[in-house]
Amino acid sequence: MLGWLTGAALLGGAGAYSYAAIAPQSQLFGASFARGADPRQLALTYDDGPNDSCTQSLLDVLSKYGVKATFFLIGRHVRSRPDIARQIAEAGHAIGNHTYSHPNLIFTSLRKLRRELEICERVLTESIGEHARLFRPPFGAKRPAVMRTIHSMGFKPIKWSVTCYDWKPTTADRVEQHAVRQIRGGDLILMHDGDHNHMGADRSHTVEATDRLIRRYHDQGYEFVTIPEMMKGKEEQDRGKDAAPGAATQV
Repeated sequence: MLGWLTGAALLGGAGAYSYAAIAPQSQLFGASFARGADPRQLALTYDDGPNDSCTQSLLDVLSKYGVKATFFLIGRHVRSRPDIARQIAEAGHAIGNHTYSHPNLIFTSLRKLRRELEICERVLTESIGEHARLFRPPFGAKRPAVMRTIHSMGFKPIKWSVTCYDWKPTTADRVEQHAVRQIRGGDLILMHDGDHNHMGADRSHTVEATDRLIRRYHDQGYEFVTIPEMMKGKEEQDRGKDAAPGAATQV
């Protein structure tokens, strides 16, 4: 009986660890930002760019509606197309670090993790100058030591609350449907304007779905903001709670 209980406990622990390693909103391994405080705000986020196939078309859509988004760029793609990275920055969008080569951080040494972050950061700075100190882990993968390292290097880990499954061949209809099923307000919406394997990936479904989502949620009264704007709002709300009468614990 004891052996069975021990085995069950180990399996349960392994399951919890696996969940925390990949679940986008899990805080078990360390704090990350995955949802805003204002239920009338939404944040569009795009990973794996810049991409010479679709990023510029996406920028045109965002510009058409006056929407600012957040882009998590891969360093080697930025090195290949710094001109597109500059266009993203010049358009007023927030830009974050998505490592240099997009490794799975569950299996990456801390030494390589630091190098991935540092090289990507250097390439970003050389290409666009000052930018937000944001980091999104590739695949959303993490482990406790990874989260500690990210925080120690001064990055703010960013996850998401809505997954659109647009990194594989699909349609704009499906991308939109995935988003609509999950959006509740205060969401970080995960999409992709590029592919971590190569430049030139077709993300036309993401571009079209972005257009549809902006129109749909603008009509419903939502505001689209960048991650730094959403984080600022949450920080202000948290400070307000701390300062509220009766918030202090009586001892």
